[in-house]
Parts: sequence; structure tokens; C-alpha cells
Amino acid sequence: MQFNNYFTHDCGGVGGSGSSLLDPIPTTRIPVPPVVLAIVGPTASGKSALAMALARRVGGEIISCDSMQVYIGMDIGTAKPSSAERAEIPHHLIDIITPSQEFSCADYSARAVAAVSDIASRGKLPIFCGGTGLYLDSVLEVDGFSPDIDPSVRASLTELPPHELYSRLCECDPVSASAIHPNNVRRVIRALEIYIGTGMTKSEWDRFSKERGKRFNAVKIGLDFRDRETLYARINARVDEMFAAGLACEMQNLPHPLCKTAGQAIGYSEFLKYGYDDLALVAERIKQDTRNYAKRQLTWFRRDPEIHWFYYDENYSDMSFKNIVNNSLELLNAAY
Repeated sequence: MQFNNYFTHDCGGVGGSGSSLLDPIPTTRIPVPPVVLAIVGPTASGKSALAMALARRVGGEIISCDSMQVYIGMDIGTAKPSSAERAEIPHHLIDIITPSQEFSCADYSARAVAAVSDIASRGKLPIFCGGTGLYLDSVLEVDGFSPDIDPSVRASLTELPPHELYSRLCECDPVSASAIHPNNVRRVIRALEIYIGTGMTKSEWDRFSKERGKRFNAVKIGLDFRDRETLYARINARVDEMFAAGLACEMQNLPHPLCKTAGQAIGYSEFLKYGYDDLALVAERIKQDTRNYAKRQLTWFRRDPEIHWFYYDENYSDMSFKNIVNNSLELLNAAY
């Protein structure tokens, strides 16, 4: 591909008749990120119930966003969805690795992106559900978002001398040219690449990428309670239910030693610290650790202005859960 193919010497009204301007590749398209739904919030806030309800309404599949639900056998302490729920609605990124193996945020991100692609390819809505904010951000956000330019463009540009490259940049993107030294050939070429590949100047692309530097178009729903004591009471009740369901036996039956990450899981690490002789003490430690974790989760998620928060104990005109479902559907419909 010859460099001159990217230029015209008569661009009509763009920059004046007869001016020498870059001609953007007409087939370039800026991809529109697919829509995903993300349901977040502190532990025991009702995320799974909302995810199930919305999946039934819109034909969705659920992607767990919990750093501990990936581990096989760690079922009770991580509050995994029941077998009946998983049979009704497909769930992803649950039970994919043994507790003796490390599983990083990068591992999760790669698998979650693949899951979104798979779900969306079948016409279903990907629904993230969980409270591990770092994992969710690693999937939704793209570091260093940049346009995908045909490599032949750069190859052609590198054939030109620096003074001609800079002259071309002055013609098509004078704002960038004023901010780049003529001898900084790498930056000059990059600015030209952006214009050729997208039809935008570099400054226009920078504004666009700041707004759209995301892998997916995420509708984010946050769940919480106005009354903090209500949330804490739900946490305490959940821990009691876990012990009644056999949490201590589940921990004993896991393959040991656990990897570092699995060994730090709330609901399991307390047994490693306090043993099995005083289960009441272990239960109280789990409750306290879970309440502290919920505070950290809320701190993380409150930093995200894109999350739409709903509160189960807020005075809706009808049943709280029904209204949260309907309001979530309205937000989702607006994203299309």
C-alpha cells in the first residue's frame, strides 16, 4: 500500500481548495462496545436474586464476579448459586479451578472477556454479578485504549523523511503539530496514523477514547440498604445459615494446603486461625470479617459515578424488589 494513497491534493471545502490533506481510510469503523449488565454491591445485599430475576426477563446469562467462587468445593462459604439456579440460568466463572491453584485478576479478566463474547454471540445478555470490584473493573476498562490501525499505514509513513511527515501533520492536525516537536518522529507518525485510521485528529481521538475507553457498554446497578444495621443483620443471618449448612465440614474436606488466595477467603481463613474447637468463636470472627469486608466493598463501589444505586429498604410505591427490577430494566433499555 503506497503512502500517497492516503492523501489528496484537492479536498474541496475541507481546509480550502487545493490544500494537501490526509485522506482518512473510508472503510474504518470505530467499534461500538456491546452492552453488558453489572450488578454490584456489598455481600448479602441481594445481588444474586436481582441477577436471576433480570436474567429471566431479558434472556441473560450470569458471569460471577467473585474472586472466591472460581474455586471448586468452596460452595457454602462463598454463597454460590444453588444447583437449581445454575440449571435454570447458565452461570459462568464458577468452579473452574481447585483451591490449591492460584487464580489472578488477569486470569479472571481474560476468561470473563471470553465469556461475554460467547454469551453475546448467542444473542444473550451478559450479566456480571458479584462484589469483587477490582475484577469487574479489569474486565470493563481498557488501559491505553487506542485505535486499531492497519500496520501498512505505519510502514508507509516510515518511508517518508521527518520534514515531510511533520508538514503533513501540520496540514491535517495543526493542534497536534503545535504540541509535537518536528524531530519527534514517533509521535508525529502516531498522530498521522490516528487521523488516517479514524478520520479524527489526535485531540479528537483523545477526547473520544477518554469517554469510550471501555471494553463494554456497562449498565451498572448497585444494591444496598439505607439502614446499615439491616445489612449487618443479613450478614449475620447468612453466616448462621452457612454453619447450619455444614461450612465447617466443607472447610475440612477441601484439599490442603490451600493456595494463598483461597486461604485468605472470608469464611475459610478463620478456621485456619482459630481451628474447629470453638465454632461459635469462628462464626463471630466470620461475621465481623464479613461486615468489615462489606464496608470496603462500599468504599470501592462508591467511587464509581456510573453505578445506579437502589436500596431495598427505601420507601417505594410498590414492593421494593419489583421496583428495583423494573427500574433496572429501564436503565438497560436506555443503553441500546
